Amino acid sequence: TCTFQFSQTLIFAIEEINNSSSLLPGVSLGYKIYDTCSSTAMGVRMAMALMNGNDNTVLGEPCTKPAQVQISHYSTCECLSDKRKYPSFLRTIPSDYYQSRALAEMVRHFGWTWVGAIRTDDDYGNSGMATFTKVAEQLGVCLEYSLPFFRTYSQEKILRIIDQLKMSTSRVIVAFLDIWDLEILLEVFFEHNITAYQWVGTEAWIFDPVLATMDKHNILQGAIGLAIPKTEVTGLKDFILDIKPLKTAGSAIFTKFWEALFQCKYAVQNDTEDSIICTGEEKLSKIENTFTDLSLMPAFSNVYKGVYAIAHTLHTILENLKQLRFKTKDGEEVYFDKNGEPAARYDIINWQTSKQQLEFVAIGSYVSTFPAHDRLVVNMTSALPTSVCSESCPPGTRKAVQKGRPVCCFDCIPCAEGEINSIKCEQCNQDSWSNPQRDKCVKKEIEYLSFAETMGIFLTVVSIIGAFMTMVMLLIFLRYKNTPIVKANNSELSFLLLFSLTLCFLCSLTFIGQPSEWSCMLRHTAFGITFVLCISCVLGKTIVVLMAFRATLPGSNVMKWFGPPQQRLSVLAFTFIQVLICVLWLIISPPFPFKNLKRYKEKIILECHLGSSIGFWAVLGYIGVLALLCFVLAFLARKLPDNFNEAKFITFSMLIFCAVWITFIPSYVSSPGKFTVAVEIFAILASSFGLLFCIFLPKCYIIIMKPEKNTKKPLMGKAQVK
Repeated sequence: TCTFQFSQTLIFAIEEINNSSSLLPGVSLGYKIYDTCSSTAMGVRMAMALMNGNDNTVLGEPCTKPAQVQISHYSTCECLSDKRKYPSFLRTIPSDYYQSRALAEMVRHFGWTWVGAIRTDDDYGNSGMATFTKVAEQLGVCLEYSLPFFRTYSQEKILRIIDQLKMSTSRVIVAFLDIWDLEILLEVFFEHNITAYQWVGTEAWIFDPVLATMDKHNILQGAIGLAIPKTEVTGLKDFILDIKPLKTAGSAIFTKFWEALFQCKYAVQNDTEDSIICTGEEKLSKIENTFTDLSLMPAFSNVYKGVYAIAHTLHTILENLKQLRFKTKDGEEVYFDKNGEPAARYDIINWQTSKQQLEFVAIGSYVSTFPAHDRLVVNMTSALPTSVCSESCPPGTRKAVQKGRPVCCFDCIPCAEGEINSIKCEQCNQDSWSNPQRDKCVKKEIEYLSFAETMGIFLTVVSIIGAFMTMVMLLIFLRYKNTPIVKANNSELSFLLLFSLTLCFLCSLTFIGQPSEWSCMLRHTAFGITFVLCISCVLGKTIVVLMAFRATLPGSNVMKWFGPPQQRLSVLAFTFIQVLICVLWLIISPPFPFKNLKRYKEKIILECHLGSSIGFWAVLGYIGVLALLCFVLAFLARKLPDNFNEAKFITFSMLIFCAVWITFIPSYVSSPGKFTVAVEIFAILASSFGLLFCIFLPKCYIIIMKPEKNTKKPLMGKAQVK
């Protein structure tokens, strides 16, 4: 039926051109029509006969004529694009190069990543399926199977195909089949009760009404595929429906077609008794059959455009049809690319049933010349089946391909800590960490010793209390500076020591809060300088005690070598050395704020990097040397007369000081995060309180609570007895 329709379209176009006054004036086109009888061998034979001008081509007869330009309206095989083999072949229907890609993109669009495929076992099916398979793999679609089929296959071979289908798990079949193979395959599917598959088809069969009529068991129900866009050639429908056998070229052949169409017989001797007589005036418009069904009008347009391509070429005397570009009278642009092919454009057709009647519904389109993201347009409202080998991995997991299976078959493995995503686990950046569900990165918790937290508040309060107590004792010493106990303890060094202790308590506050560039440089240098000032004063007091005892010996004038000027100078000299160490530290490699990302994976510790660790340990070591020297001197003076008991208090205070800082070193190294800072603050406060309580608290107790002992007699009495 469609062969007659195509031939009538050819005749319509030629007659229209021959009657045109603007296209090929004075030139008449002719035609020859051959029937392939659905046989590949016959089709090749007829084509060769047409090109060689020999209606009776004999096998083995050489083809002596040069290649002639051939224009096809129906051959879509990508193999014909090879211009080395087919230099004179052109076509007005898109190549399967585009159709295969469009099918792959459409399958991926619907989320079918696990599909099967059946192809016609010839150049058309094998070439088209090869391209589809390649593109599908690039888009992440896997083929569970790809089976060849041909209408002449043996029953045994067909049964093997059916067995493989029954064992498959995919629910989508991509059918790269011609209409004749699919008709036979439908019968096989019905015999073996193979249903409930989602079919995806090519333009070769998706828009075929005859196939739809054959599909009585709805095996293809819901099929989706590509079709040539609807195009109507003005006047063609009326021309086809106005055909009369007696005025049609080749009427002898057409007469048999007419008899079959209307179930009648022309008056022939002894053959009309029981038959309806054909008059030749029967109306095609009044019957409904496959011939009057013009749903294949888009394909007719390809025939129409092919005829006009030749006419325009002749008209413009072009040597190369590939450079041709023109518009039909209905405004459709026709041109050929470098392979002699038109732009690929398809409608996406879905088989739908409405009121017990099958309808071919256009649900989208595919245009190869559009940008990649705009080529495929689908507007699908009805539900479609799911066809995947493995369900998508939930957030927080990654795909792990199953060994020996396609990439679409995978297991879902939880992402490691600090990783997210559902396709490939991705590491969060340094400042982020995965949430418990591992589906997104969240900012890491930032940790530092804050003024707002319990530990920070406690240490701040203790520091302020220590500074306050020191200031109170300083005021007491100022108030009673002229009393014997204050004078006997070297009031000038005592005032300087109390001032330095106040700074020691306050410098611990620089360790609390978010580290900054200035706080990092200030905290360690301020701590180092104030503690050296403090220890220098204690060392001076210790030396004064020793010198004062030796001054009581007959003929000794040692005190002139260590009077108040020398005491001030010694304190200044010892402190200046520490200041010099700190300045060098700050110049060469100062401390700086630092994000510690290594100690904990899930949080960031803000701390002060030491810069030069040598500078830090030099500051701490210098304090230790002075403290040890002070302790040794005080220890040597511990047996002086009881009234001169300053050395005993200094010894005890320095013992506490050294014990605190010796304990501090391993604690500082091993403490995590903000506790490192807390340990350092605790050492500062503990050693400061040790000095304050051991050296000044007993004296303040005597001044306030035992004023009767704050006289010269009790201080000197025991010495006089000795």
